[in-house]
Formats: sequence, structure tokens, C-alpha cells
Amino acid sequence: MTLLPRWADLQPDLLCRIGDRLDLKGYASARGACTAWRCALAPTSPALLLLVAGEDQWRPYAAPLPSRRSFELTAFISDSRCIGSSNGWLALSVKQLWRRTVFVLLNPVAAVEIVLPPLLICHYESKRISKVVFTPNPTKEDFAVAAICDVNRIAYVTAGARRWAVMDPIGLTGDDQLTDIVYTDNGKVYCLTKRGDVHLVCLPQCRRCRKPANADDAGPSEPEFSVLRHPTVIFLGNSERQDGFELNADMNALATVEPLLSEANLPFNPATVFAPPYDTVSVFTSAKNLVFSEGSLYQVWRNSSCTVTLQLRGGGRCRISDNEIFVLRYCPQRQPCWDVVKDLGGYSFFVGRNNAVSMYAEGVPGLRANCVYWIGGHGRDQGMIFDMATGRSTSCRAPQIGQAPGHLHRQYSTVCWYFLSDLVSNNSSSGGRRVREVSISDAKSSGDQE
Repeated sequence: MTLLPRWADLQPDLLCRIGDRLDLKGYASARGACTAWRCALAPTSPALLLLVAGEDQWRPYAAPLPSRRSFELTAFISDSRCIGSSNGWLALSVKQLWRRTVFVLLNPVAAVEIVLPPLLICHYESKRISKVVFTPNPTKEDFAVAAICDVNRIAYVTAGARRWAVMDPIGLTGDDQLTDIVYTDNGKVYCLTKRGDVHLVCLPQCRRCRKPANADDAGPSEPEFSVLRHPTVIFLGNSERQDGFELNADMNALATVEPLLSEANLPFNPATVFAPPYDTVSVFTSAKNLVFSEGSLYQVWRNSSCTVTLQLRGGGRCRISDNEIFVLRYCPQRQPCWDVVKDLGGYSFFVGRNNAVSMYAEGVPGLRANCVYWIGGHGRDQGMIFDMATGRSTSCRAPQIGQAPGHLHRQYSTVCWYFLSDLVSNNSSSGGRRVREVSISDAKSSGDQE
């Protein structure tokens, strides 16, 4: 009896040609079919999220660096501004009539959206929400979202609440202000300031929101909002119903916040927590991000102004180049507890509007290990790479926009790094390494692993 060829035995070049005709969802599914297909098709992460302006919509594209191609995603209205990304989802801010801002979580691969309860306090609505983080795999009945609100406050909302809660100001020293947040396990949100101070916010557990008894009848007569199309009915922020769900009368449960260095019970002081000369450098590196990697907490500092020469506290000078990056690791058993590392152990960090990602990059096509990937550069935003070995930042050329390689280039804006999931196996020779957006360890309990 003649055995028919197995699908797993398709020639790699033929499989790649098939993959060039698939959308992102189909391509990712094909990579998960078997080991042979996974080896033949380049990974979908990391990708740059690119936006092309249409007449009244943004047309987003995911452009994975390993595959050197791009995938068109679900379009959304052009009034939207991306303020967060995680696990294949985007956090969008949409300015509506009467200056009301609507916040939406959107999965542009599956075309699924979650309209969040309103932030009703007018004083805070007028402030720019700079970054939003949220639970992996959110649903309309089960989510938790946190955002930097104003210069020293965190706002959050969980499923079942009718509006956002705005926390009391975080006690910061001098003119310091919040600059980055990262979502980790079990509702823990780590907040970073421009001076390098870290605070931990513990969000309440998500509460599942129940459907109304007449959910099947709800819809056309109710106020609706969608970023996938321009609404015909204006969104009513104080409505008791939203997108077919009844919001419980209860508000958000209480969240707590404490400094990372709460044991010392002293005001934050760069001179005592950062090893020299980085106690001085911290003041001149205003672009800062937090990253978890292999259970340890890191700060990524970038000089976003120009080349400067600093006079150090103990004498001497230190020169910091334009877009030079420093990576510091938190070692709670040491004093000072933050010190610079020169090597990332084969990992690379991806920072920006996305929930920061640490990815083992050795052996991954299109990637460089021991690098920090960031968004910026001179002129319009673009993907950038800082090499820890050379100490230089260079441009990361984005793949051309289009379904297949070789498609004509189109003008776009670069938004953030885009990962389909927060924990995705990496196709590398080491096998056990993984892409991480969240850590399974609390930074407070992480030991000295150097």
C-alpha cells in the first residue's frame, strides 16, 4: 500500500510561498501546526506596529522582524491614539464630542474590542494619559487596566466597575514624575519615575461582569461605541449599560501602592540606590523604562537629548552620547541596589508604549542578542536598536508594507513593538528560552543571580 505524503513533509520553500498568502492569524496558526512548519516559517514576534493613514481610518500593519514582511490588521477609526500594547491587544484613547475621551482595548487580529468604563472626573480627563497596561487575554467580563494619569497618579478600572478609580498622588521627591509602568503577574503594576524611583501598585482581583437577563434583546436601542467604525450614536459615559453588558453598581475594589524600597522607609535618594556614576547619570536620562527578565527587574535609561559631559559628585567627568542607553539591574541584597550590567545574557529588551518584553534572541533570524530595541530616533518615530557591546543606537529598518515580500513601500508611522502573546516559545537552538512580557517572580524576592 502506497503511503501518501504527510503535510509535515511539505518542502520549506513551498510552505513559505503558502505562508506569504496568509493573514497574521492564519500564519501564526500554521506555525503552530507542527515542528517542521514552525522551523520553515519565520516567527511572528517581535513585530513593529505600523499605521498607514486612510481617509477616516488608521490601517495598522504588524511587521515582524524575523520574516521581513508585514500583515494588515483590522482598521480602526483615525480619531484613535495608541497608548499601550500587550499580548496582541492595543489600548486606544479616542477623543469624542464634548471633549469626552473613550478608552478601548482592541485586538486587531481577531477584530474584538472592549469599551472600558469612562474616566468621569473632568480634571483628569483633560490630562494626557501617557501609557496603559492591562491583563493578558482580557475579556468583556474579566479585565484589569491601569494607566499613568497626570504626573504622579495611577488610574485603574476592573470588570464590574462603572468608572475608573483615580488613586491618591504617589509620594515623589521634588519635581519627579511617573514615566513608565509595566504589568506583571496577579495584578501587580510596577511604576517608574524619571529619576528612577520604583513603586508597586497591587490592583484588586478581576471580577467577572454578568450579562443582563435580556442580553439577547439588547443592542440597537442602546448607546454604542466602536473604534472599528464611526458610531451613529454618541457614547453616553454615565450609562448603566455598555456594549450589551450591565455594569454593577459597585466601584473598583481598593488598590494599594508602596515604594519598591519600602523597607528603608526613607525618601528616594539616587545617591544611595544607584552605584556611581549612575546616581548622576539618572538625572540626565529622562527616557526610562522597566523590564522584567528571568525573574529580575531592570531599568533602561536613554539619553534622549544630546551628547553631554557630566561633572560627577566625587570628581571626574562622564560623557553621555546622544541616544546612549544604560541598563541597570535590581539586586535587593546589595547596596547600592541598582547597578549597570554590560551584557543581557543573550536576551534583548523591547521597550516603548508596549508592555516591556524580554526575549531570548540568540539564533532568532532578524534579531540581535544583547540589544535594547526602542522606538524613537530623529524625525518621525522608527524602530531603533542599541547594541550593548558597541554602545551605539542604529535604525532598525522596518519590513515593507504589504502581504508578500517585495510589495511597494507605503508611508507609515511607527507606533510600538507588537507581540502576539505574552509568553511565546522561541524557535532557537536552546529550546527552553521564551519570550516574556511578564515575570513569574516578584522583584522584591528576587535574589542576587550574578
